[in-house]
Amino acid sequence: MNERPTAIRAATLLPVTCAALLCAACESPLQTAQRYETMRPAPERLREVPPLNIAAYERPPDEIEDEKERIFNPFEGLERVTVTLEECRAWTLERNPDLRVALIDPVISGEALSEEEAKFESTIFSRLSYSEFTRPTASQLASNELRSLDFEPGVRIPLRTGGTATVSLPMNRTETNNVFSTLDPSYTINPAFSISQPLLRNAGQRANTHSIRIASYNEQISRARTKLEVIRQLANVERAYWRMYGTARALEVRQMQYELAVEQLERARRQVRAGQVAEIEVIRAEAGIAERLEAIIVAEANLRDAQRDLKRIINVPGLEMGSPVLIVAGTDPDPVRYELPGEELAEIAVYERMEMLELELRLAQDSSTIDFTRNQALPLFTVDYTYRLNALGRNPNDALSTMRSGDFDDHVVSLNAEIPVGNERARARVHQAVLSRLQRLSTREARQISIRQEVYSAVDAVESGWQRILAARQASLLNGRALDAEQRQFDVGASTSTDVLDASTRLADSQLAEIRALAEYQIALVDLAFATGTLLGASKVSWEPLDPRSDADRGPLRGWRSVEEAGMR
Repeated sequence: MNERPTAIRAATLLPVTCAALLCAACESPLQTAQRYETMRPAPERLREVPPLNIAAYERPPDEIEDEKERIFNPFEGLERVTVTLEECRAWTLERNPDLRVALIDPVISGEALSEEEAKFESTIFSRLSYSEFTRPTASQLASNELRSLDFEPGVRIPLRTGGTATVSLPMNRTETNNVFSTLDPSYTINPAFSISQPLLRNAGQRANTHSIRIASYNEQISRARTKLEVIRQLANVERAYWRMYGTARALEVRQMQYELAVEQLERARRQVRAGQVAEIEVIRAEAGIAERLEAIIVAEANLRDAQRDLKRIINVPGLEMGSPVLIVAGTDPDPVRYELPGEELAEIAVYERMEMLELELRLAQDSSTIDFTRNQALPLFTVDYTYRLNALGRNPNDALSTMRSGDFDDHVVSLNAEIPVGNERARARVHQAVLSRLQRLSTREARQISIRQEVYSAVDAVESGWQRILAARQASLLNGRALDAEQRQFDVGASTSTDVLDASTRLADSQLAEIRALAEYQIALVDLAFATGTLLGASKVSWEPLDPRSDADRGPLRGWRSVEEAGMR
């Protein structure tokens, strides 16, 4: 035994030394790295609130010029781009930042599902150990020097039934100075197969695939929520588009009202020069112009807000919120009279709404959770079986020969039991799962009622919107005729500038009402489609999850047109 102790020790320690050097070369989470610095903002950024130096932007009085012309035509000279509603939809799917965030959620949920599905992957394991003992003995029957090298490779296989199968090949080399030892050194090889299978708790595929089902339902819920976000963002861009259309038309009406007031001022001046009316008519006409300028300023601010809202949603390069580019609506409203069946649309909404689909998936999760908690309330009985071949030899070849003969083998069967006293904790979990499902069933009924109410309200909004369009058009025609009559009356001295301006205001109000009715009718149709979980338009929208790791520059839709292709000029 003492002939080659140094060589044997060196050969044994070589794998251990290599493993230690490999671990030392790798970065360990226990190592301290100075490059990981904590972000420390300046203290004043956290404690002080700076004032806005608004005085730095003050315009000197001598630089302020007459801005009436700019007020009348505030967007003169701005670059314009005509955009259709279809292009806004495509840009929203491609570029909307909120939607891009939502499109990543299914990818994350898919990775969580993959994590759970990997729970049944096999594991390759190995164990290498070296032991060296030197100790005094009181008998020659025992050795006082012993060296042992153990190596055990194996595979551990999780089973969908809840058990675990293990195949291993333990090998051992032992040297001793015991004079009674018949083999020195001795080699043992003991291939073994073992299986451990629970019989009640944690037994069966349904109990052991519960977490996979939950992750799968979560992945589908994530897709349902993402689809809802797609519908919401497309509905938002359509609402923003029609609001921008309405504010742009409202500004045109205000400008036309201003032009009518200017014409009335010229008419009043001619009448004053002819001596047909008093000087007060000129003053009244000038006051009317000032009022119209204020209305133009308000309409201009409303249009800028509507433009920014639309630009924020489509998020197209070249059409940033601060860009001096005016979006011109290329799609005009085409109001059509509809006979909408409320009950039929309500049934469609209950089926199509993603909120209802999410509830159904949650109920499926509850059913799986109830089954799992009931399984966890069962006693734990486990059957373990091990089969092992025993081989011993003076060298590895002798040990392999003994193993192939199969003369020495072991069979071990054991039954383990674990029965909780009372088991109230497990029963409480079962009751919680059952109550959660009953609560969600009540939520589903309440959600159905709420969805039906939304659909009926949307149907009424469409119907009333159509009636508003008809009424506003009739009022515009009549007020236009009334304005013409007041102008003729003023020309013959039978009316005043106030009467003409009042008639002009009534005409503008009726025109604005018609514009609002047209825009809100289109928005009411959008709201109806949103309430039913669908979209307006003949073409379907198909979206795909967005994986930022592979393709961060392309969105879920292909073939969208650039700003230049849309007609920027």
